Amino acid sequence: MNTIGIDIGGTKISGVLVDAADQVLKEDKQPTPANDSKAILETVVAMVENLRAGQDLESVGVAAAGFIDANQSHVVYAPNLNWRNEPLKQKLEERLNCQVFIENDANAAGWAEYRFGAGRGYKHMVMITIGTGVGGAIVADGKMLRGGFGIGAEIGHMRFVPDGKACGCGQNGCLEQYASGTSLLNSAKDLIRSNNPSAKRLEELAKDADSLTGAMIFQAIQEGDPATLTLLQHLGANIGTAIASITALLDPEIVVIGGGLSQLGDLLLKPIQDAYLEHLPARGFRPELKIAMAELVNEAGAIGAADLAREHSRAR
Repeated sequence: MNTIGIDIGGTKISGVLVDAADQVLKEDKQPTPANDSKAILETVVAMVENLRAGQDLESVGVAAAGFIDANQSHVVYAPNLNWRNEPLKQKLEERLNCQVFIENDANAAGWAEYRFGAGRGYKHMVMITIGTGVGGAIVADGKMLRGGFGIGAEIGHMRFVPDGKACGCGQNGCLEQYASGTSLLNSAKDLIRSNNPSAKRLEELAKDADSLTGAMIFQAIQEGDPATLTLLQHLGANIGTAIASITALLDPEIVVIGGGLSQLGDLLLKPIQDAYLEHLPARGFRPELKIAMAELVNEAGAIGAADLAREHSRAR
């Protein structure tokens, strides 16, 4: 039977209908109604109804950016979606009259890469998603590692700089504040505000710092703008440094880099790899892991949510 995977992101909601052979039969995308939990629920319900029209459905997997409880029924905390202890599974099952399973969005994307993408053939994988924020997923010995309370692998909220920049989680110095798409945008805006001559291309693209967008930064990077490339290299170095610490803790075989910024390919990958090797504990006396870009990228969260929903429903 078919399953549906929904990925609720900070800017868009993606959905896929997947058959028993893991082939995508149908897709849908809608903008995320940010800070409006009722509107998000309605968008997800409408998307599922559209995707399942005329289809036999086994279950639905929903991936959301936030902390998911150990029972995979509540979104405990999702600052970017304005959810606090949201009983999402119950609400959706009541509306859809089918089995629904809730998963963290980075976990879902990581599972998709492990099963169908860059993580194929490995048993121990870490995925780091770099988008609006920084997410993480850990597969250990072929199983998703969620932790005792269900909210493990929050790599973006590892303390990276003691007493550093304020984070939306309520702490300071989290990796997310130094290695996310948002941090890249903020750094570029600061460069414009500083009246640094190196910001000339950014100033040509945006009339002022407040008008600068992520798309403009992508354009500057792809044009080879030196200042913007330097900002990207700093971001990559921060991710690579974090991977060195993750290696000491988890000893994975591969780290997969996903999220929107992974589309920059080698421009992001090289500074990550260089910083990882520079900061790797006991370098020269231990195996060096592989760092690879995600293969599924935009649909990974939805595909992973669909596959995990199938696993959950069959395990019952």
